[in-house]
Amino acid sequence: MANEEPQILQMHDLHPAPGAKKNRIRVGRGEGSKGKTAGRGAKGTKKRYQVRPGFEGGQLPLYMRLPKLRGFKSPFKQEYQVVNIAALNELFPKGGEISVEDLVKKGAVRSGYPVKILGDGDTQLAFTIKGVKASASAKAKIEAAGGSISE
Repeated sequence: MANEEPQILQMHDLHPAPGAKKNRIRVGRGEGSKGKTAGRGAKGTKKRYQVRPGFEGGQLPLYMRLPKLRGFKSPFKQEYQVVNIAALNELFPKGGEISVEDLVKKGAVRSGYPVKILGDGDTQLAFTIKGVKASASAKAKIEAAGGSISE
């Protein structure tokens, strides 16, 4: 025993452990074992073949009953809250300096959204408006009355 050399494990010596390998069950190959219905039970659609997901038994399926998606909405679109010059005349009868915060306090716009002044109406008051966009006609009318707009 002391003179024996250690044995080297060879590829041809490898084999699975006893009981580790089983033959697969061959269903539907005669009535000896798992034949006839092949483990699917008796009768019915599911026993004959599988139906695809969403199949409603011949009824017009939901994905065909609903309308197609139409159009496109840009996730980057800027929605401006608009204020006309006529509204500025009513809210600020003395004119003066106006910011977005002042418009929010008066209830003309909601906070957190960009504001744009539009040119509907006339004014003789000098408005100094800060932090808003303005249409070309609104800018012309305000500057003609002695006011200014800065973005």
